[in-house]
Amino acid sequence: MFGLQRLNVAERQRLGPMVAVSTVAFALHNPTGTPTELHADAGLWIPLVRRVRDPFYGAWALPGGPTQWNQTLGETARETLVAASGATPNYLEQLYAFGSVERSADAQRMVTIAYWAQFRPQDFAGTELPDDPNIAWWNTRELPELAFDHAEIIRAGITRLQKRAEQTLIAHRFLDESFTLTQLRRVHEAIGGKGLDPANFRRQALASGELEATGTTEAGTKHRPAKYYRFISEKE
Repeated sequence: MFGLQRLNVAERQRLGPMVAVSTVAFALHNPTGTPTELHADAGLWIPLVRRVRDPFYGAWALPGGPTQWNQTLGETARETLVAASGATPNYLEQLYAFGSVERSADAQRMVTIAYWAQFRPQDFAGTELPDDPNIAWWNTRELPELAFDHAEIIRAGITRLQKRAEQTLIAHRFLDESFTLTQLRRVHEAIGGKGLDPANFRRQALASGELEATGTTEAGTKHRPAKYYRFISEKE
């Protein structure tokens, strides 16, 4: 049996659709760079892989690839993301299926199952980041030319992240185990792309039932030291 690369376009179009996986994985900072201050216009960071073959030669794409016969979709998403980022995300969830005819109309039909993921700083502790010029972290506010419909996938991932952040204090998947309410608010501002009133956010966060004080406070500050909190669900 010959490989798909030997089929012409007409033969590919008669085949059943291929299934692939792509993952948009968010981090607060570029793991390969210096941490920057979080604010409403800071944007989030995602790993991208530059394509080294057609179609879209030279364009950047989300980590992913075809599913393997002996892997689940989630396993493929996690494996390809780890290969691109050098780290295992603390959260990975299926996002949406992308399968419009236009995305692969000139060859074999391709359906992509997209995932979204989150990284916190400690997810990169003790890991070795890939030393590959075709792999890089990009800020979602300054994305390069993207292959296929990956810009649409990224927008869908950002929308999902923002909606989740409106429903719960999802920022714990970006933060260390303990954090101040100011740190928590700045994460939500970066996710939503807008500033939040500190007093209102503090009141809502403490009333959510998701937080508990750790009993420790900031050290070495000139002002009144802030309390550290943790997520109850994370402790359990």
